[in-house]
Amino acid sequence: MSLTHHGAREVAVSAVLFCIGTIVFISLFRHHNSYWYLVPILPLALLFAWVLAFFRDPPRVVPNEPGVIVSPADGLVTHVDTADEPDYIGGEALRCSIFLSIFNVHLNRSPAAGTIEFSRHRPGSFYDARSEDSLAKNENQDIGIATTEPGMPRKMVVRQSTGAIARRIICPVKPGMSLRRGEKYGMIKFGSRTTLFLSRDAEVEWKVKVGDTVRAGSTILAVVKAAPAKETK
Repeated sequence: MSLTHHGAREVAVSAVLFCIGTIVFISLFRHHNSYWYLVPILPLALLFAWVLAFFRDPPRVVPNEPGVIVSPADGLVTHVDTADEPDYIGGEALRCSIFLSIFNVHLNRSPAAGTIEFSRHRPGSFYDARSEDSLAKNENQDIGIATTEPGMPRKMVVRQSTGAIARRIICPVKPGMSLRRGEKYGMIKFGSRTTLFLSRDAEVEWKVKVGDTVRAGSTILAVVKAAPAKETK
């Protein structure tokens, strides 16, 4: 199982706790006939296993057909609608919001190929990522992507939002950098929300609905409808 380097500290800490706890309990009770002392080690083992699972980085097959927009996150689709995005798109935008539980892969991926033109971090609260308040009030990080794929919406925003447990957003990319479709660019540590905004200058057909489960980089969220062919006289 591959792990993301973003979790190196957490994996190391949980591994040390597990090793120290195991050594301590075995040393204290090694002369006892029963093995009940192994019970306190179980929570440490489960914690270590969960941390490894949380920071897993599974391979993903990114669709290569033209005109598709892939999911920027793993999780459960909670919104497919429209919303205002004034800072980069500059008005009403199409929106797809995804809730990530503590059991999902938390790496974020670019929904399309493009160049980062905008980046903004906004401090905020730590409401439960499943609540409506989290969409507008939680701490978040936006990147604005100017797409380079033909026919795509010209602008996209991917918003990483914290939750009640998630308190750290990782977004090392900067304006001027280019991203490929499905390329990893950051993560949110422990339970959170990722929201995608699309400018409305292209006709897009959603391929997901509220309640669907999606996977970053591989699930197609939407496709760009081909413009109707012009009639020839």
